[in-house]
Amino acid sequence: MSLKVAVQMDPIQRINIKGDSTFALLLEAQQRGHQLAYYTPDRLALLNGHVFASVESLTVRDQAGDHFTLREPRRVELAQFDVVLLRQDPPFDLAYVTTTHLLECIHPKTLVVNDPAHVRNAPEKIFVTLFPDLMPPTLVSRDLAEIKAFRAEHSDIVMKPLYGHGGGAVFRVTKDDLNFGSLFDMFSVTFREQWVVQKFLPAVKQGDKRILLVDGEFAGAVNRIPAADDLRSNMVRGGAPAETELTKREREICKRLGPALRERGLLLAGIDVIGDWLTEINVTSPTGIRAVKNLGGPNAAAMVWDKIEAKRKA
Repeated sequence: MSLKVAVQMDPIQRINIKGDSTFALLLEAQQRGHQLAYYTPDRLALLNGHVFASVESLTVRDQAGDHFTLREPRRVELAQFDVVLLRQDPPFDLAYVTTTHLLECIHPKTLVVNDPAHVRNAPEKIFVTLFPDLMPPTLVSRDLAEIKAFRAEHSDIVMKPLYGHGGGAVFRVTKDDLNFGSLFDMFSVTFREQWVVQKFLPAVKQGDKRILLVDGEFAGAVNRIPAADDLRSNMVRGGAPAETELTKREREICKRLGPALRERGLLLAGIDVIGDWLTEINVTSPTGIRAVKNLGGPNAAAMVWDKIEAKRKA
């Protein structure tokens, strides 16, 4: 089977191929003989009910500094493709939401991975709240009284943007931290929407585990250890990847989430677990594929393409 595949992503010349999951998916697709085309979200257009993009044929190589070749751009209707990979990184803003509306026009006749409507309806820090018993105590609010009451109850808390990504603007606020008022003011003028306030989990020092799920099934995991002087374990913030295995609790979490992911067409998801607690369900552009494989874990990219090919044959 040879599929015509378009990838909607950030500028390919800027990615760090060493850890980029989109690049891993493209390498696997090319190895299987699929035809690749590339475009960035700003090239999308909707005309008379048809979705177009200016795409460039793409060849990829696992060679830093020389990892791609693009050919002349051409305007095509995206419905001509068998598959579109929705892979631009957050921020999950109105520009991102708009692309999901456009791609919804061609899905599922053209298979969009992940399903654009459910990507739109399942932002990382909102979707996870459907499973409150799996989460640490969590408040989504911008109301000062609500946040003060939550802080009084839990003493040691973390505040982070509701639509943030990559560990940006994540703050720990202890019981006696005099910076709380200033931090609240800063969040209030920076973010129009509510933000996330969560009980601090000391277990983060032992790592924040990224677990990959493909079509709701376990597809590998990597433990991300934060630097000694940082709260955040994201690898883009200096977190160190480490080999890991699932605990009984983590297997239970995966089992609970699997059906919800499958029924929403969220083919590739990356969940974050600290200690025994689920903190996020990442579906916009989940990462971790290369880190898992480099540590001797499964080839999640191959698992994704196995599922895509099976869906296209059906």
